[in-house]
Amino acid sequence: MGSDSDPYDITIIGAGPTGLFAAYYAGFRGLRTKLIDSQPDLGGQVTALYPDKWIYDVAGFPKVLGKDLVQNLVAQATQYNPAIHLNESVQTLDRSDDGLIRLGTDLGEHLTRVVIITAGIGAFTPKTFKRPELDQWLGRGLSFAVRSKEEFRGKRLLVIGGGDSALDWALGLVDYAKEITLIHRRDVFRAHEDSVRKLFASPIQVKLFYELKSIEGTDDRVSSAVIYQNKTREEERPNVDAVLAFLGLVSNLGPIREWGVQILEDSIVTNTKMETTLPGVYAAGDVVTFPGKLKLIVTGFGEAATAVNNAVTYINPSASAFPGHSSAIMEQKEKAAAKAH
Repeated sequence: MGSDSDPYDITIIGAGPTGLFAAYYAGFRGLRTKLIDSQPDLGGQVTALYPDKWIYDVAGFPKVLGKDLVQNLVAQATQYNPAIHLNESVQTLDRSDDGLIRLGTDLGEHLTRVVIITAGIGAFTPKTFKRPELDQWLGRGLSFAVRSKEEFRGKRLLVIGGGDSALDWALGLVDYAKEITLIHRRDVFRAHEDSVRKLFASPIQVKLFYELKSIEGTDDRVSSAVIYQNKTREEERPNVDAVLAFLGLVSNLGPIREWGVQILEDSIVTNTKMETTLPGVYAAGDVVTFPGKLKLIVTGFGEAATAVNNAVTYINPSASAFPGHSSAIMEQKEKAAAKAH
């Protein structure tokens, strides 16, 4: 999509959960809002990597599928009709002589009074083994991310990893797969404690201190894997139909590093108002760091609201950062709409 000649009040870079909630809140505060994302779909990492995964730590949901959370966030964000630009990458950020911020993308330019960066971990791709003899099985039974649970119905799965993604997917596929074996190279997990408890209470076969040595099969499909105990070096050859390896993500802030905001260990430094070191430029979500920062979806929601409400006072110094109570504001809007008719 092209550019808009009229400046927007707020332009949000990144349309993951934090960016979507920021777009909602900006509309709620009556700001003309634009959302830009390099991905083809709204939802960021959730949509791209785990739409079918259960998420357990979002307030108000005992559990919610990633795609359902995104669907609700999109419905919430779009009720105020923000401009949405997908498949468009922001490359430059400069301040014009009139104080407006000019964003240069691969498709054009955008003018805005305020920018909120909600770029998550930046550009991301799942890590591979970086071993050609293993990575060659990608698409033939080897996966580094899951798009649909149905793909694994009735299959024998080997899951590799000890983080949240590995455990969440192993547990989430119990009712789909014929059998699941999870191997982890040590006995300490990086996943939530509750997930670890559920794992050992499940029918999943867990093998600690095991690693993958090789994958075997026909030209078009995985049929077995060779795993080994990394203390004894003893090998096993389980028959499997699919190997799911959750090795983490490769992230890259890309052009953001050149915009002039302070960066610390691949994250943007902000204060408690979610302000960066550039006036009019805020940030929220996983892209941010500050003392005590927790990179969770739920904290991103709070940071999005904080960024937007403080941006309101940047745009209009006489305005209050506190938005008031949502129920009272909506009642006022409904009364005003009724009078207009």
